[in-house]
Amino acid sequence: MLIQPHPELRLQVRRIGAEGAPLLVVDQLVADPDRLVRKAARSQFAPQGAMFPGIRVRAPLSYEAFLERLIRPLMAEVFGLPQQARLSFPMCHYSLVTQPPQKLAFLQRIPHIDSATGRGLATVHYLFRQGWGGTAFYRHRSTGYEYVDEARELPYFTRLQEESGGADAPGPAYIGEDTPLFERVDKVDGVYNRMLVYRRNSLHSATIDNANVPPPDPLTGRLSINTFIDVLA
Repeated sequence: MLIQPHPELRLQVRRIGAEGAPLLVVDQLVADPDRLVRKAARSQFAPQGAMFPGIRVRAPLSYEAFLERLIRPLMAEVFGLPQQARLSFPMCHYSLVTQPPQKLAFLQRIPHIDSATGRGLATVHYLFRQGWGGTAFYRHRSTGYEYVDEARELPYFTRLQEESGGADAPGPAYIGEDTPLFERVDKVDGVYNRMLVYRRNSLHSATIDNANVPPPDPLTGRLSINTFIDVLA
């Protein structure tokens, strides 16, 4: 399927928290988002990976090509990455959050990183009109980290392991605003046909209402397209 940009596409560059990691917000992303939703509704979703609290299915290959055309001209200016580097897409999936709070593991109750490398980007493209929440970004209070790169990875996860058994460890719930372990430093609402692009090592989480978990239906649930992009040498 051919995917074209929306004629009213809008870009906004933001900086996350005190450490200023880049965040690109794209509104009115594709010309025909309803077509992507219809494609998802015809697909067979299934659990994929231990950490994602829901179900997924492969997005169209043409979506990757569309993202590359959009993001490549912005890589140097927004993310400080070489514009002519080769791009790889290790993941590009339709996603539906469906897991009830009481079934969440510890690492699903707190913000996460997708990888520690500074040369990896993530995108989330919201394809729901209901109020299913957006994406928030966080600071880990005891280390002060808002992102976790290779140099921070060992001290961060060592400290997190200690905190997982402490009095401030979170109960079975999706994280929302501030908690004893994490401070929320930014939030973007989930708006239909909006996409976020951020470094995969930024601490982030979907904002999910624990009292109203979305259904496993692409037409009425929290449908998004989630992509990982590796910026190679």
